[in-house]
Amino acid sequence: MELPLALRTALEQLTEANNTPQLLEDAKILSDRYRHQSGKGDRLLTADSEAAAYAAVRMPATFGAVSAALAETFKLCGHTPSSLLDVGAGTGAAAWAAEALLELESVVCAERESAMRRTGQALMQAGPPVLQGARWIDCDLSGDSFLEQFFADGARPELVIASYVLNEMTEQARRKAALRLWEMTGGILLLVEPGTPEAFRQLSQIRTLLLEAGAHLAAPCPHEGACPLPEGDWCHFTCRVMRSRLHRYLKGGDAPYEDEKFSYLACSKHPCRQAESRILRHPQISSGMVTLQVCTKSGTKTQTVRKRDGALFKAARKADCGDTFPPLEP
Repeated sequence: MELPLALRTALEQLTEANNTPQLLEDAKILSDRYRHQSGKGDRLLTADSEAAAYAAVRMPATFGAVSAALAETFKLCGHTPSSLLDVGAGTGAAAWAAEALLELESVVCAERESAMRRTGQALMQAGPPVLQGARWIDCDLSGDSFLEQFFADGARPELVIASYVLNEMTEQARRKAALRLWEMTGGILLLVEPGTPEAFRQLSQIRTLLLEAGAHLAAPCPHEGACPLPEGDWCHFTCRVMRSRLHRYLKGGDAPYEDEKFSYLACSKHPCRQAESRILRHPQISSGMVTLQVCTKSGTKTQTVRKRDGALFKAARKADCGDTFPPLEP
């Protein structure tokens, strides 16, 4: 998956305006902070140079993960939203991803760090009109007055996205924030987090919380029952993101791509069609046979698709982790 040309160009111009050795140093510092200080509610980024480094290093992966999660969500939901609220927007990657897939008419980005807001706004001036006109709000998701900034006219945004933000909060603040996000959602709430066991545990708790609040699951789950995965396992998916030369330099790698692991949860205010089953692991392909590990309405199972299954076999050979897949007839 590649970034839109306008965003790639804007990122190149942003990084060219900054000192490259400083960007490298900031990238290393930020990586260490996010690795060791997330989950405590700390402020992890405050300087403009740090925001530029964050944009160069993290926007491609965030864009890819949110794009993949949105694509799966709207395969199953008939309604196409036209208004977006991106909470904990960072430098705006989720809004760029949503704009690339949907015909948005309005975008609001809520972010507490002024350096992130400045960088995100600057990048969006290179984008399409709806992003150029995006409204950026100084907003802390953990603050008590969060809702008051959006509900003056009583309208709820049709799509609310919070990506890579809830895992930075304490347990109590995260649960409170999840309910706030759900309250302000007019249609679909999409939560995207790292593809780690801890982030999945957090999303699982939020899943239960939102179901109790009346949410309907859109993706990735094919059911609204208890998660069937055994203890120690976790649901996560992967998207491949192409790296620029600067991206490789800042990440200290030579590969022209990176694989971003992520977990996500999409909830709807209204019932929507759910997947019959979803592939949980990369398909195992051998001669005349594809073995799939899938989550279904009746639990997880191993599904073997053979060459004699015809079109289903061809589909299985092209399938990937995270895809929906029809169950075999008994």
